[in-house]
Amino acid sequence: MATPTGMGRIKNGPSIKDVALLAGVSAQTVSRVSNGAESVSTATRDRVIAAMDELGYSPNYAARALRNGSFGTIGVITQQLRRMGESLTTSAIVQAAEEQGYSVTLIQVKNPESGGLKQAAFRISHQAIDGLIVVRSGHATYGSLSLPPGLPVAVSDSRMIGFFPSVVADQVAGTRDAIHHLLDLGHRTVHHIAGAPDSQPALVRAATWQRTLGESGVSTPEPWEGDWTARSGYQIGVRIAGDPSVTAVYCANDEMAFGLMRALHEHGLRVPEDVSVVGFDGIDLSEFASPPLTTVRQDFDRIGRELFTLVHSQISTGVTAERQRVVVPTELLVRGSTAPPRTH
Repeated sequence: MATPTGMGRIKNGPSIKDVALLAGVSAQTVSRVSNGAESVSTATRDRVIAAMDELGYSPNYAARALRNGSFGTIGVITQQLRRMGESLTTSAIVQAAEEQGYSVTLIQVKNPESGGLKQAAFRISHQAIDGLIVVRSGHATYGSLSLPPGLPVAVSDSRMIGFFPSVVADQVAGTRDAIHHLLDLGHRTVHHIAGAPDSQPALVRAATWQRTLGESGVSTPEPWEGDWTARSGYQIGVRIAGDPSVTAVYCANDEMAFGLMRALHEHGLRVPEDVSVVGFDGIDLSEFASPPLTTVRQDFDRIGRELFTLVHSQISTGVTAERQRVVVPTELLVRGSTAPPRTH
């Protein structure tokens, strides 16, 4: 196909009008072909696709999708990539996607409840993607999304579980294991540093902590509210250091546990002789804390890979099982930061 005069150099990238001119059709016809409309003859469709290929229109995404039925791209929406769990899960999704020849388009939505999630979902789902993964969405609900019908979707740890296929860590079992471990050591109760209140996993862990203590006939102290950062754990730890009644603390993540342990050390308290500390996540650094941190390990790599698998299977088969739910087990790693309570 010969390139029409004046089209050899398109400074700002090819437009739909450039494709129409090269293919000898109207811009409306190019739009219909790009959108997969059936009211276009095979010959015209082939001519438009050839023009898209020759000009590199929309990096060939439209032509590729029409030929192969796939854009080769997965959309991912998350809330706070600086949070360790979201970062590790997203990294696993990207790796799994790359292994199957897919790229990833990522959007971070810091305040899903403000309407940001709906806007992000609309933006990303109307781009050249084959499926969508929602890693975190705060308190946002199913009604917060505006998605094209039939778009393959998978979610993790959000209020949209039950509406879409989902992958979750068994946070209930993990929290119960942590609390029972401390109670079995002889601690009269277990205090809790909770995660950020806009996080569904934080709410699940806090609710399970409270329920487990109640079922064990143990008094439930008021929880402290952190924000997932080591700094918040440290600041709360300064207050804990002044309360001799505290002998065991369950932290909603490892980073807050690190901050707590530093504060206790600086105020002359020993871990675990004076205060036992348990974290959650099982990140690599937890093994190298001083002392090594007892923690509940989440398999972030498997969570990310399972999320990609759920979306990929929908893309491949065209079948969506909304209530499909994959629960990834957690594991309690008992290390040096927990011991029976002091006797003096």
